[in-house]
Amino acid sequence: MVEPLDAAARATLPTTLPAWQAVEGRDAIRREFRFRDFSEAWGFMARVALLAEAQDHHPEWSNVWNRVEILLTTHDAGGLSDRDLRLARSIDALLQTETGRSSP
Repeated sequence: MVEPLDAAARATLPTTLPAWQAVEGRDAIRREFRFRDFSEAWGFMARVALLAEAQDHHPEWSNVWNRVEILLTTHDAGGLSDRDLRLARSIDALLQTETGRSSP
C-alpha cells in the first residue's frame, strides 16, 4: 500500500517543488506548462507519458492547444504520496533537460 506524505515532507514542497502549487479542495499538486504550439505541447505530453508509464504512476492532465495542465495525486494513498513528488521531479528534470530552464 502506498502511504500518504507525512507533515515533514509536505512542509518541504514549496522549496523542493516551487513550480507546483497545492490544489484547493484536494490533496494534490498541479502545474501548468505553455508551449509555442499544439505540436510542442503534444510532444511534451508524449515524453511525460513515457516517464509516467516507467514509474507506473499516471497523472490527471489536460491539453488545450499550447497549454498542458498536470495534476498529481495518488488515489491509492487518498492524496499526495512520494510517488507524486518523484513524478513531479522527473517532469521538472525532463523540462530542464529539453529547454535548459524550469518552465517553457
